[in-house]
Amino acid sequence: MAGSHRLLLENARQVVLVCARGERFLAGDALRSLEVLEGASLVVGTDGFIKAIGPADAIQKQFSEETFEERIDCSGKCVLPGLVDAHTHPVWAGERVHEFAMKLAGATYMDIHQAGGGINFTVERTRQASEEELYSSFQQRLGCMMRAGTTLVECKSGYGLSLETELKMLRVIERARRDLDIGISVTYCGAHSVPKGKTASEAADDIIKNHLPRLKELGRNGEIHVDNIDVFCEKGVFDLDSTRRILQSGKDIGLQINFHGDELHPMKAAELGAELGAQAVSHLEEVSDEGIAAMATARCSAVLLPTTAYMLRLKQPRARKMLDEGVIVALGSDFNPNAYCFSMPVVMHLACVNMRMSMPEALAAATINAAYALGKSHTQGSLEVGKQGDLIIINSPRWEHLIYQFGGHHELIDYVIAKGKVIYKK
Repeated sequence: MAGSHRLLLENARQVVLVCARGERFLAGDALRSLEVLEGASLVVGTDGFIKAIGPADAIQKQFSEETFEERIDCSGKCVLPGLVDAHTHPVWAGERVHEFAMKLAGATYMDIHQAGGGINFTVERTRQASEEELYSSFQQRLGCMMRAGTTLVECKSGYGLSLETELKMLRVIERARRDLDIGISVTYCGAHSVPKGKTASEAADDIIKNHLPRLKELGRNGEIHVDNIDVFCEKGVFDLDSTRRILQSGKDIGLQINFHGDELHPMKAAELGAELGAQAVSHLEEVSDEGIAAMATARCSAVLLPTTAYMLRLKQPRARKMLDEGVIVALGSDFNPNAYCFSMPVVMHLACVNMRMSMPEALAAATINAAYALGKSHTQGSLEVGKQGDLIIINSPRWEHLIYQFGGHHELIDYVIAKGKVIYKK
């Protein structure tokens, strides 16, 4: 009896698997070249998982009796895994275009932060906004990310700071996680900034005594699902000791540690991440050599954010040194009111030009390694039998065009597919 399947992609010029042996991440020499099949086809089952990948003629023979809900001719085109954005702040109200003008005129991030702008400005606006307003703008932003090829995105809270507004943001993210096709990894980031009138230590106490027990309870009831815990570990924000206490308390209730560290000042955040068994540390513009070595040993991934260093004119994270030392390097857009970029193809391009990554390194960092940073690389981040059918089809004979054509993804991406279902068609 013939079976039925959700999707057949036929005769692609290239299918970029990224990895082919069930690797959870790629580091060191494994990044020299990615697994690519030429003249290949791919089948996604009705359960949304990949059933077969191989030479077009072999797949045609194997599935000649089968039926498909959808068939797409990929002649002359490339198929890649859906992109994974490992770091975003996508739920907020108000905008900060006026601060961009200030930065261009020479103000630093911390100048604006200390004058009540930056995160504080967005916190005020987000507190005032209704859940419906926040959901509406969030949904539009996720649509923009998806059309740029992202099929899995990490979404942080962190513009509430008070428990009430943090929970409002997490409810908005939860609704999107349940209702939309794009995959979402949820991060509680209540320690994004120290609220007015509190010290870092007092803010940490509030989070540990009040916020985290409430999240645990809401998780148990199935009301709000949270995957990761984040803290902005920075001079003038959360010091190392407060950061350690919050992260450890989050880990104790089952959250993965995934936090901002060593961005504007060297804080030994990377060393702390390695010590606590963090899944990921983001930013790392000011990371120490010891921190890099510790992250490599602990298999703690580095989520690098080329947009932030570019926008704030910071020194670039030392991607080359991290790669050479065997760190698992991932990429994120850091989409937020300070770095307004939805596009992982742009992020990969910046990573190659400004951080001197190769194109295979950048694609791995935006697929398998970004999925690893979110603890999801067993199901997402590469095209392998048994993994989720999240992929993109680009209208170009070589996959590198997705990175090479700077700002050109709108013309290049023909289809975005999640769990074998077309969620965007040009």
